[in-house]
Amino acid sequence: MRDILSDLVAEQQFLDQSLQRIPIKVWDLVTPNKPWTVRDTIAHLADFEDLGADALQDGGKIEEWQAANDIEPLRQRPIKKGRGMRPQDVIEWWRGGRARVVEPLSHMSGEDRLPWIAGDMSARTFATFRLTETWMHGLDIYQTLGIEVEDTPRIRHICWFGWKTLPYAFKQAGEHYEPVRIEVIGPGYSKWIYGPKDTDQLIKGSASDWARLAVRRTAPKDTRLKVTGDYAEKAIELAQTFL
Repeated sequence: MRDILSDLVAEQQFLDQSLQRIPIKVWDLVTPNKPWTVRDTIAHLADFEDLGADALQDGGKIEEWQAANDIEPLRQRPIKKGRGMRPQDVIEWWRGGRARVVEPLSHMSGEDRLPWIAGDMSARTFATFRLTETWMHGLDIYQTLGIEVEDTPRIRHICWFGWKTLPYAFKQAGEHYEPVRIEVIGPGYSKWIYGPKDTDQLIKGSASDWARLAVRRTAPKDTRLKVTGDYAEKAIELAQTFL
């Protein structure tokens, strides 16, 4: 767990430090993830850290999300809360939630289970999910603020999670899934491979393209991914990391 938690904290701190350098007036600029603003985005992250902390303590809040036929009203509650707070207070809300997630995760094995909206998941997968959400929404904020950032080796976690959640994405779309192999090149020409060797369903290309596609921050036509096989073709259309 140490490696994923270290990268999770690093990703959160990078976004946090970026927020410290921006004027208050830009907190209400709308991000590409419309209609959310910078403020709304951090409020959402803070709320999901609170929800994660509660799930780690078996607090029962997750049951409301699991039982909801429409989760949109639940997603809107923290947005409304954040809009009534000062930017620094929204940051502090997020920081508090982050700490209450990372601390208990640091005492768990990667295979330990905890409940979440779409069902139980391992502690390692949950930590990767939190890193992915931070990175994904960070992209929205950096684009809004005109901040140029370079990919780091931490992107390998997003690439893995994009592959890991493919069966769920196909299920959500009502489609049958066959294993897909992902081969991507990351920063420093690192090569990361996910999926079985004995498949003819293959997606190859840059880690940057695959990660952004998996979090729906770019469209398949805007990547240079090379795709082989019908299920791989469908995977680049259906991939999503939202749980």
